[in-house]
Amino acid sequence: MVVIGLGGNLADPRRRLCQALQSLASLPDTRLVRHSDLYASAPVGPQDQPDFVNAVAVVDTALAPLALLDALQDLENAAGRERRRHWGERTLDLDILLWERRSIALPRLTVPHPELTRRAFVVGPLIDLLPDCRLPDGTLVADYWSAVAAQPLQRLHCLEENHFADRTH
Repeated sequence: MVVIGLGGNLADPRRRLCQALQSLASLPDTRLVRHSDLYASAPVGPQDQPDFVNAVAVVDTALAPLALLDALQDLENAAGRERRRHWGERTLDLDILLWERRSIALPRLTVPHPELTRRAFVVGPLIDLLPDCRLPDGTLVADYWSAVAAQPLQRLHCLEENHFADRTH
C-alpha cells in the first residue's frame, strides 16, 4: 500500500485532481485501490494565490519507489506543472506520503513525507480514508489531528469522474 497526496490550485483543480486519479489508475504495474473525497484548503505558502484542492489516494504498485516518483513527476509535467516558487501555485502536485510502514531516505525521496503530520489537508483525508493508518514508528496518523484541526479544510462534493475508483475496500 502506497499513499499519494494530490493537490493543485490552478486551471480547474477539481477536474485536474479527478484526471490525476484516473492517471494513477493507469500507471504500469499499479492499481488505484481507493481515494478520499476532495478538500479545499488555504495555501500553506504565499497567500497571494488561490486556495488548493487536495485529496489522498491509495495504490498498490510493483514499481520501485524512485520509479513511482518518476511516474508521478511525469504526470505533473503532463498537467503543465511549473515550479515557480516554493509552496507556490501549481496545476498538479503529487507526493508519495507513505509506503506501507517503511521509512525511505533517498536524495530525491523521503517517506513518510516530511510535512505529512503538519497539514490538515493530508491528515484529514487520510483519517477519513484509512482511520487506522500508522506511520512507520507505529503512531496513528489520527493522533496528529488535534495539532492541525485549526487549519481551514472544507470537504468538497466529488465530480462524476470520481466514480471509477472502488471506494468500498
